[in-house]
This record gives sequence, structure tokens and C-alpha cells, in this order.
Amino acid sequence: MTDLFAVITPILLIDVLNPVLFAVLIIAAGSSRPVANSSALLLGHTLAYFIVGIGASYAVDAIADRLANPKPIDFGIELIVGLGCLYAALSSRGGGASEPRNPIGELNPFSALTYGAFINFIGAPFALPYLAVISQILDADISAISSVLVLVAYNVTYALPFAAVPILVIVKGDRAKPTLRKLNNILTKGADVLMPWLLLLLGLWLLTDAASYIVLGKPL
Repeated sequence: MTDLFAVITPILLIDVLNPVLFAVLIIAAGSSRPVANSSALLLGHTLAYFIVGIGASYAVDAIADRLANPKPIDFGIELIVGLGCLYAALSSRGGGASEPRNPIGELNPFSALTYGAFINFIGAPFALPYLAVISQILDADISAISSVLVLVAYNVTYALPFAAVPILVIVKGDRAKPTLRKLNNILTKGADVLMPWLLLLLGLWLLTDAASYIVLGKPL
């Protein structure tokens, strides 16, 4: 178990860099019920992440087998995804790659809970660090109950840094908003700089891999 936590902890540090979640939490913190709405949004996101983890754990073996034995259609899809990444990289060069969209209407705890789950489910296919964690848990020699407990611990630990938003609002009230906005600006500016380059590199890699299969008959 100690070896497992030693492996997944560095992955957690990468996974927790989620400026989109932080940004929407700040939106919730600026609503009429800042503590209730931001807490409900974080709870919805965390519950959805756990559900995604449970579901993905059943799909990992099938995904791994398909990756080990790819079919021609997979490289066609890879080509399309690669072009999509290049388009996204070029269209986000001016900034705003990580800019959140304010949910329609006035937030309440229920809609915030739903919105938190929604943004998690939308981003689930791109949660590569989380899939890596699930793979490590499945490869570990532990019981099913222990695996679920590790996944719960991971999700709770993931949520802790974001819990700073409702906690700051509780402690400082409206005085917390300038601090939260400054933190959000730092995260979003960093994401706006890094995101286009990451999308560009990913798109080029996918296109090169697909082209290698089409021209040479084998992927990279």
C-alpha cells in the first residue's frame, strides 16, 4: 500500500492543477449564497469524479487491449482528433483557453451540485492522470474494498485544495473575493499560456502517429 501511495501522489500533484474547477468555484463564491453554492459545486465535482473512477476501472482492461491491438479505424479517429487539437491550439492563441463560462441563471445549491458534476463528466475523457491512478490501483495487489478506499482517499485529497474557496469565504467574507480573483488570474493566465502549446504538441504527435500507420503500415 505504501508503494502505491508513493506512485499516485506525484500524479495527484499534476491532476490537481485544474484552473477550470477553481474558476467556476470563484463564480459560485460570488453568487448570492457563496458558501453553500461553492461547497455544493465542489461536492458535485468530487462525487462525479469518484463515479467516473469506478466506471473507468471496469473499462481499463478493454481499453488496454484495444491499445495493444489497434484497428485501422482507430488511426482514422486519431487523425481527426489530431486535427481538432491543432485547430484548438491555433484558435486559443489569443488567450481565454481556460476561461470558464458562467452558468445560466442564478445559482442555488442544487444547480451548483449539478453543474459541478457536469463539468467533471465533460472533462472525464481528458483526465489522463486520473486514468493512470486507476491503472496503478488495479495493478496493485490489494482487495476490492481497499481499492475503493484508496480511490475515495484520492478524491478527497484532490478536493482539499479547492475547499480553500468556501473556507476563505467563511473566514473572510467578501474580503476573500479579491484574493480569490488574484489566484484565479494566476491560474488562468498560466493555463492560457500552456494550453495552446500542449494542444499543439498533442495534435502533432497524433497526426505523426496516424501518418506513420498510413504510410509505413505501423504506428510510432
